[in-house]
This record gives sequence, structure tokens and C-alpha cells, in this order.
Amino acid sequence: MSNVDRLLRRLLSPTVEALVREAFEERAVDQLYRYRVHGNRSRLHIHPTAVVNNTLFNLSSGDISIGRHAFFGHNVAVLTGTHDINLFGLERQRAIPSTGRDVVVEEGAWVASDALVLGPCTIGAHAVVGAGSLVMADVDAYAVVAGRPAKKLRSIEPSQGPS
Repeated sequence: MSNVDRLLRRLLSPTVEALVREAFEERAVDQLYRYRVHGNRSRLHIHPTAVVNNTLFNLSSGDISIGRHAFFGHNVAVLTGTHDINLFGLERQRAIPSTGRDVVVEEGAWVASDALVLGPCTIGAHAVVGAGSLVMADVDAYAVVAGRPAKKLRSIEPSQGPS
């Protein structure tokens, strides 16, 4: 290696290493906030004010609609797909209904981290789904639910205005 090469390496190495480290850090953060879609993306309707983080949306058997100011914690899964348990093997794998299992998350609802939402269901306006919960039925507006399966714990009183 020539003296010029050594000099260039010494001068550029810290800058190149910093740029590479920064690119990897940005990619890791970006992955944290990138949702994943299984199925036809045209069946997914997310209001521009909603925050869905790294949610998995399965659109195999219905549409998913996310309302104004709804937000999700990390690692949430919203699944419309299902399989016929009365079938076996390859037939079970392929027996997926194309409709009838829509999921609606209404305005202001909060679905906390690691929750699993199975369609068909509606999560009502301003409802709260606790972390790690399994939602298998409709959740009333302003309800707080948690558990596997999710059960109603209490209701929240709608506020009269900003606090």
C-alpha cells in the first residue's frame, strides 16, 4: 500500500464509518415504523392522521379501515384471513374466504403493543385495547379491553374538551 493510500485511508475511514453507521441506524428506526401488508393493498384504508408503526395487516379475507387519529403500539397484527378447520392438508391451506372478515378501527382508538385483532370486528371510537390482548369481537366505543380473549374492563368518559 502506498503512502497516499495510507493517508487517504486515515483521513476518510472515520467519515465513511460514520456514514455507514448512520445509514444502518436510520434503516433500523425506519423498520420500526414500517407496516407490513399481506394481500391486496387496495383493501387497506389508513387515515393520514393514524399511526400504525410496524403493524402486520393481513387482507386475505376482508378490508381493514383505520380511522382518524387511531394509533397502534408496536408489533400489532390485524388479520382478516382464516382457514376452514374442517378441511385438511393442502385443501385447508388453500381454503381462504375472500370476503366477510372486515376490521374497522374507528377514530381515536388505541391498540397497544403486541395486540392481535381477528376479523370480523369493529374497535369503536376512542376505545383502548390493552397490550398483548386478543380481540375476537367488537369493542364498544370508549371501552377499555384487555386479555386473551379481550374482555371489557371499564368505560372511559368522553372529555368535554382538551385538558
